Amino acid sequence: MPRPVLLTAVTALSVAAATLVGVLPAAAAEPYLDPSLPVPQRVADLMSRMSLDEKIGQMTQAERASASAADVTQYRLGSILSGGGSAPSPNTASSWADMTDDLQRGALATPLKIPLVYGSDAVHGHNNVVGATLFPHNIGLGATRDPALVQQVGRVTADEVRGTGVNWTFSPCLCVARNDRWGRTYESFGEKPELPVSMATIIDGYQAGGVMATAKHYVGDGGTTGGVDQGDTQISEAELRAIHLPPFQEAIRRHVASVMVSFSSFNGQKLHGSDYLVNGVLKNELGFDGFVVSDWNGIDQIEGGQGFTASEVRRAVNAGIDMVMVPTAWKQFIDTLRAEVQAGRVTQARIDDAVRRILTKKFEFGLFEKPFADRTLTGTVGNAAHRTVARQAVRESQVLLKNTGVLPLAKSGKIFVAGKSADNIGLQSGGWTVSWQGAAGNTTPGTTILQGIRAAAGSATVMYNAAGSGIDSSYNVAVAVVGETPYAEGQGDRPSSLGLDTTDLNTLNALKAAGVPVVVVLVSGRPLDIAAQLPDWSGLVAAWLPGTEGGGVADVLFGDYAPTGKLPMTWMQSASQEPINDGDGKPALFAYGFGLTYSTTPPPSAPGQPGTPVVSAVTSTSATLTWTAPTTGSTATSYRVYQGATLVATVTGTTYTLTGLTPDTSTSYTVVGVDSAGRAGPASGAATVTTPPSTTTPPPSAGCAVTYSVNDWGGGFTGTVTVKNTGSTSINGWTLAFSFAGNQKVSQGWSATWSQSGAVVTAKSEGWNGTLAPGASQSAGFNATYSGSNPRPTAFTVNGAACTVA
Repeated sequence: MPRPVLLTAVTALSVAAATLVGVLPAAAAEPYLDPSLPVPQRVADLMSRMSLDEKIGQMTQAERASASAADVTQYRLGSILSGGGSAPSPNTASSWADMTDDLQRGALATPLKIPLVYGSDAVHGHNNVVGATLFPHNIGLGATRDPALVQQVGRVTADEVRGTGVNWTFSPCLCVARNDRWGRTYESFGEKPELPVSMATIIDGYQAGGVMATAKHYVGDGGTTGGVDQGDTQISEAELRAIHLPPFQEAIRRHVASVMVSFSSFNGQKLHGSDYLVNGVLKNELGFDGFVVSDWNGIDQIEGGQGFTASEVRRAVNAGIDMVMVPTAWKQFIDTLRAEVQAGRVTQARIDDAVRRILTKKFEFGLFEKPFADRTLTGTVGNAAHRTVARQAVRESQVLLKNTGVLPLAKSGKIFVAGKSADNIGLQSGGWTVSWQGAAGNTTPGTTILQGIRAAAGSATVMYNAAGSGIDSSYNVAVAVVGETPYAEGQGDRPSSLGLDTTDLNTLNALKAAGVPVVVVLVSGRPLDIAAQLPDWSGLVAAWLPGTEGGGVADVLFGDYAPTGKLPMTWMQSASQEPINDGDGKPALFAYGFGLTYSTTPPPSAPGQPGTPVVSAVTSTSATLTWTAPTTGSTATSYRVYQGATLVATVTGTTYTLTGLTPDTSTSYTVVGVDSAGRAGPASGAATVTTPPSTTTPPPSAGCAVTYSVNDWGGGFTGTVTVKNTGSTSINGWTLAFSFAGNQKVSQGWSATWSQSGAVVTAKSEGWNGTLAPGASQSAGFNATYSGSNPRPTAFTVNGAACTVA
């Protein structure tokens, strides 16, 4: 690939500094203030003039609400940020420019006049600013498969960011989201590394526009066990490198200015303290020459507990973090780091390396020549030209998942629109919109999806009621705009249900009762569990979180723009499949990369009705269903087996064996045919499976089973042990024991207290996972080293009793 435009653009920012806002006199007294000199020479000259306190100040980032312009001057602060929702009052572009300029004047009042770098989470446009252009969140941009458009999104965002005096965005998130339960799934471009890699063009857009970009969160935050935010990514190093590292390699190739370290852990070790992954892999192996920034109070989590300790500061800085985000405790951080340097626990060389990296970017991006807000861009925030780009991004992000011929909508007749998300900018924009978690309502100017439908409907009559009240059979079609309510990190985790809420289900039931075709527009930050409702819908469009330009959704619904989006994530058949990803063998409702478009010819009718299944080979825990293919309508290429409203399986043949049934029960099943376009036909008649009582011997009152698995990596491996209570009484506190047959040595562990004596390894449960009810299980893991072979243990005990090995 050609060398990215960024390098030329960044060089131009320095060389052409005389044309930039806030230009300094041509004849500067000190070499570092002379824009004609090479950046390394300017950096070296400036650093030769700096005291230790001035250097530590450059490594410190405070939040705007806890640091004044006078603080910037007194403490020589190098950076200020706005946290999510942290904004001046009134929250306008002009107020932002006034605020950042005031803080910048505080920086320029210092003896060395080192400007601030001001950071903000401009993650889908300049989303902290009311009135800014808001683009689809990354999951929608990933659906576009359009790197050139995404680069344009970055450039538009950069103009709006610079117009407010902000010169650094904490974007893009290059995470590879592997579990839809994760509350940051929508911040990912997709579940396979090639999508975030291709969408890293947004870095070029930001940085060619004069705004530093941040590749985050390094590394593996999208792969945590259970999709838990800030959790533990328990995978092999080989998998970490294959799945989660490539987007960061691409960001480095594009000369990204900064990298933000993840809150999460890798096999039990917090990334903020990982010398191996930050210094070793990121800086030394991959050659990253920008600066590394911590996440919000991220160093506090290295050892746990409230606030940070001296050892956490020491570990973070020595691990390679160059700038530390300490929003409120920044004075304590400065004092602590100074003491660590004076005691020799952090070397002067490490401080100099961090400061050199930070200053290099400040020079490259022209901050010394252009420290203030670019007022020529302030008026462009949210302008029509920028919103046109956003509307195109919305159009290209729409993924058509089902269409029985009802789409595109006719611009005549009667259209009924319903759903809580139809006329709500806050819901369609999601989290990180004006406030951190986002909120419902008219939070910022824009076009709602309903407004877009009304504008595009031609002569059609459009009626709207959020709950679906008032619809009758006289309408040609109903459009239901439903989905998730806003959330951001942490609060967005969904460990249980991934389905629609009661409000949405009631709305859909009201529309279904009217007997008109229903088109569902799903507003969500991830795939949702909708398989049970899908047969009732004539059309389904995944709109993701489109941002402020709802007209782009309407453009696709009415066929003014044919849908081109492709799924960036595998769509689950049920939440129980999570995590589900392309290539893992799990049957999907819609595969990764799936997406329909409009045909120039009318689509054939949906599949006909399969025959009622015949039940055979019944045991206490299994039964076989066999049915005949539809004899009318189009051909079914697959079949969905339902237990009531719950999807059990999708199969390609006309037979399916049910397993894991409960003895002595009666359950009804139906079958639905689906064609190659994803259209579902009517359900078959119901077949009832009645299982006989179990003839097996009841389990003993006490018992255990153990599953042991490993992931090998260079010089070592990660082991995971799952303990299951197979007895009929609870286990209160467990101690697992086994012996290695080789020379394996446990180096660290998690979810248990691990110890090793010779070949014997023991793991004692923690307080939170010590109780195992009958049938319950708990997992714990460890890292270990070995040489030669790595044979698996063959025998395990729990509390001294032998366990079966699964």
